Amino acid sequence: MKSLLEIALKLLAGDRGKFFTLILGITFAVFLMLQMTAIFSGVMHRTAATIYNVGASMWVMDPSVNIQTDNISLPDYILDAVRSINGVKYAVPLYTGTGLIKLNDGHYQAATIIGLDDASLFGRPVMLHGNIYDLYNNDAYIVVNDAEYHKLHNPTIGTTFEINDHRAVVVGIAKALMGGLFGTPTLYTTYTRAISNLPHTRFTISYILVEPKSPADIAYIKAQVQALGYVALTQQEFISKNTNYYLYRTGLGMNVLIMMLVSFIVGLSIAGQTFYTFVLENLQEFGALKAIGAKKNELIQMILFQSAVVGFLGYGFGVFLSSVLISIAKFRLPEYAAIVTYQNLFIAFVMVLIIIAFSSYLGIRKVTRIDPFDIFRG
Repeated sequence: MKSLLEIALKLLAGDRGKFFTLILGITFAVFLMLQMTAIFSGVMHRTAATIYNVGASMWVMDPSVNIQTDNISLPDYILDAVRSINGVKYAVPLYTGTGLIKLNDGHYQAATIIGLDDASLFGRPVMLHGNIYDLYNNDAYIVVNDAEYHKLHNPTIGTTFEINDHRAVVVGIAKALMGGLFGTPTLYTTYTRAISNLPHTRFTISYILVEPKSPADIAYIKAQVQALGYVALTQQEFISKNTNYYLYRTGLGMNVLIMMLVSFIVGLSIAGQTFYTFVLENLQEFGALKAIGAKKNELIQMILFQSAVVGFLGYGFGVFLSSVLISIAKFRLPEYAAIVTYQNLFIAFVMVLIIIAFSSYLGIRKVTRIDPFDIFRG
C-alpha cells in the first residue's frame, strides 16, 4: 500500500499547474472563511470591551439588559441588599454613560464615561502615565489611550476640556485590555463625579459589581438576586449574553454566515472541479493499476490520500496568509478588530474536511467504474 500512496503522490504532483490550482482553491476558501470568522470574533469581543476591562467576577443588572450598553439603572437599595447576601465578599456600584466633550478648538466629541466606586476604584484601568489616586482631585478624569484616543486630540496630563458643560482635567493616561467597537473614546472618573456631570434618571447605578467569597457561593448569590427581581451573571455569562444578542437578534450573525457560505461554495466548486479534471486526465494510470491487481479499496485510499494532501496544504497556507494579513492590518490599523481563535480554526478545518470529502467522492465515483479493458483497448 505504501508504494501505491507514493504513486498517488507522484501522480498528484506530476501536473504542477493543476496541483497548485487545487491548493490555491482551498487556500482561498480557508482564507475567506478565517477572515469572516476572525472579524466576527473580534467584533464580538469588542462589543464586550467594558466587561473585559472592568474585570468583575459577577454583574448584577436589570432583567431587561441584553448588552453592556443597555444602561438600565438600578435602585440604590439593591446595592445594600446585595452587600448583605451571605457569600458576597464585596459589592460596588458602576456607572456607565455617554458624555459630550467640548474640545479646546470648539469641536464636540461623544465619549463613554465610566464612573468607578469612590471608595475602592474597583475596575480601574492600567495606568500608562499619572497616578490612579489623582482621580480624587477636583474635576479629574483619566483618558484611555486606544484607537479612539486621537479623537480627543491626543490629550496629555493637565489637558482641560468640558464634559456636559462641566470642567474636566486629564490627570492620567491609561490603557485598556481591549478597545471598544463603537468609535467613542473612553474616560474614567469617580462614581460621584460621573453622576454629577452627566444626565441620569432617578436611579444612577448602571451595574453592581460583585466579588463572591468563593466560586461555591455564586449559585446562592444568583438565587438571592433573582428573588429581589434582578439578575446576577458571571463575567463569562454576561459576555455570552452580549454575544448571543448580536448573533441572533441583529443582522450581524446572518451576514457573516452568508459570507462564510459564499467562501465555502467557492472553495468547494474550485477544488471539486479541478480534482475531478485531474482524475479524468489520469484515468489511464488508475486503469493500469487496476489491471495489474490494485483493489478497489486501494484505489479509493489513493484518491483520499491525494485529496487529503491537497486539503491540508491548502488549510495550512490559508491559515498562514490569514494570520499574516490580520497581523499587518492590526499593526497599521488600530481599529481593525479581527482575532483568530481556536473556534475559528476548527470551523475552517471542518469546512476543509467537507471540501476534501466532496472532491474525493467525485474522483472515487469515476475511478471505481474504470474498466481496464476499455483503457487498454483505447
